[in-house]
Amino acid sequence: MLKPFSVLVDRVEKAGVFCWNRKPLKVKVLSTVLYYSGLSYRVVARVLRDSARFAHESVRLWFRRLKDAFPKPEQRHRRSVAVDETKLKICGEQFYVWAAIDVKSKEVLACRVSWTRSIMQAEAFLRKVLETCTNKPLILVDRGPWYPEALVSLGLRWKHMTFGMRNRIERWFGILKARTKRFSNNFSNNSTLKSAKAFLEAFITLYNTLIKTET
Repeated sequence: MLKPFSVLVDRVEKAGVFCWNRKPLKVKVLSTVLYYSGLSYRVVARVLRDSARFAHESVRLWFRRLKDAFPKPEQRHRRSVAVDETKLKICGEQFYVWAAIDVKSKEVLACRVSWTRSIMQAEAFLRKVLETCTNKPLILVDRGPWYPEALVSLGLRWKHMTFGMRNRIERWFGILKARTKRFSNNFSNNSTLKSAKAFLEAFITLYNTLIKTET
């Protein structure tokens, strides 16, 4: 983890996303990695109190801001992309997280959140995925009825697959759920669909960055 962490610190410093440096930059980056790994905001602040004193709210802000330190997935040729959706909750109310992953690079290309699943939602999500591609890749899907019409509308080839290459997206959802399980897969009472999306975007950015630095 030492090399990836030093790379993270270097990239964050170059990006200049933390305008105020009253706290050591390494502490800020480490706090986001600890939170990403599963600790709560309060526990992170307590664990690092010997290095710097800060409020747990600072961890939340640093984590959200970290996504601005790293570029989004670049637009390039992609051979196959696995897509799927999973369920989380906000204040006990269920919503859906749509995600796509490049089967070869394991990079999460896009995510979308919605209260419902429909052909319209699927098409909007797939359009977002295509923004990261210079071609029209093979789309690997399960048998969700909202996909076929959306895929045909966009002129995309697809393949129904339960195992094999499509396991990439299932594994990533496993990583995400291992994290959100710490708060019972239920965002707190002051959360909104927008704030849940901000959390997911920060989580994905750090995930993508870490898999690149570890290879």
